[in-house]
Amino acid sequence: MNGVLRTQDHSVRMETFHTLSLDERSSAFNSCSTRIQQRILADLSDVDAVELLDHLDPNRVHRILGAMKSGRRRSRIIARLKKHMHAKIEQFLHFHLRATTSLVHLNYVLLEHTATVGATAEAIEDHVRETGKIPIVLVHENGSLIGEVPFSALVRERNSNKLKNYVRSIATIPYTTPRAEAIEFFTARPHKRAALLDEDGSVLGIMYADDVTALLEETPGAALYDFAGVSEIETVFDGVKSKVRRRYKWLILNLGTAFLAAMTVGLFEQTLEQLVVLAIYMPIVAGMGGNASAQTLAVMVRGLTLGDVTPKTGLPMVAREMTAGLLNGIIVGLVVAAIATFWNGSILLGVVLAAAMIINLFIAGFFGAIVPLIMKSLGKDPATSATIFTTTATDVFGFMAFLGLATLILL
Repeated sequence: MNGVLRTQDHSVRMETFHTLSLDERSSAFNSCSTRIQQRILADLSDVDAVELLDHLDPNRVHRILGAMKSGRRRSRIIARLKKHMHAKIEQFLHFHLRATTSLVHLNYVLLEHTATVGATAEAIEDHVRETGKIPIVLVHENGSLIGEVPFSALVRERNSNKLKNYVRSIATIPYTTPRAEAIEFFTARPHKRAALLDEDGSVLGIMYADDVTALLEETPGAALYDFAGVSEIETVFDGVKSKVRRRYKWLILNLGTAFLAAMTVGLFEQTLEQLVVLAIYMPIVAGMGGNASAQTLAVMVRGLTLGDVTPKTGLPMVAREMTAGLLNGIIVGLVVAAIATFWNGSILLGVVLAAAMIINLFIAGFFGAIVPLIMKSLGKDPATSATIFTTTATDVFGFMAFLGLATLILL
């Protein structure tokens, strides 16, 4: 099939070319001389040319486009190729908020399975000359990827031997793979690499499982920085001035929200003067609400990071977290009510504490789930200092519920 395009006149060549499948076209085109390749490209539309070149390895495409006479058309095709490839790579990289295109490597050559070891050595040499890097050798048969060839095979075999005799399988993953499946795919293959494929089976790039797992392992630490309002670039070795400059704005914001909670308590000053025992339980109400909201927040941020949750699909999750908060509030409320009744000898105080705990954990479920969704919809990192807002909400509403119920029931 590959020889057909090299031997016929151009009109017949193009007629034959259009009868081939895309995989067959790319394979046949790849085997043609530079002159014939340029004649074929001249008769193709920009869309068809991009579709064809997308099947070849990046450095081969670079050489083919470099031989193109029309600089204007070359620029158009390059722009289309970049947009075409980057859009798909970026879609796949949505499995993690901090994933970048640097995870997808283009350091490979794609050769026909009938290529010789000698021809492969020349292709590797050309690649090294142009990029300074030794490439991975990928092998295709009629345009379809069938595997890779290890360097150990190339070094010890005769130049006349065919690549097909040394092909080993390589893991592949389509760029349309759902986020959760993509993460499971890489975590199940430590120290392995995989070819990222387009819908038509062409190679978009090479990814390494260790790069992905390293990114996933960084997430907990990064989240801790974000939750604390600390810049991720800050280290223990930074100077005092640098630390202060990065933190004081968040601390001032936190101070403002703390005053909001204090003002809420101030509204019930007379209740506290008459029932001093309430002050003993205020930290319990606030602490439980803060812990519950932090649990919900962690679950939602993880869901957003993995792509399991989006602002559009998050409302059912909010409802579930609120229900979980309500049930947890009942459980914890009954425990604290029993303790307060036994300790202070007041059933009504226990009732007030139980009701306040139920309300506060219900509110914690709502704000712990809704705050990261709002931040994500606004284009912000959903983990960035979210605890400031959720903790303020649970403090304010928790104190209001506790002290308000105490005013109505105990006075």
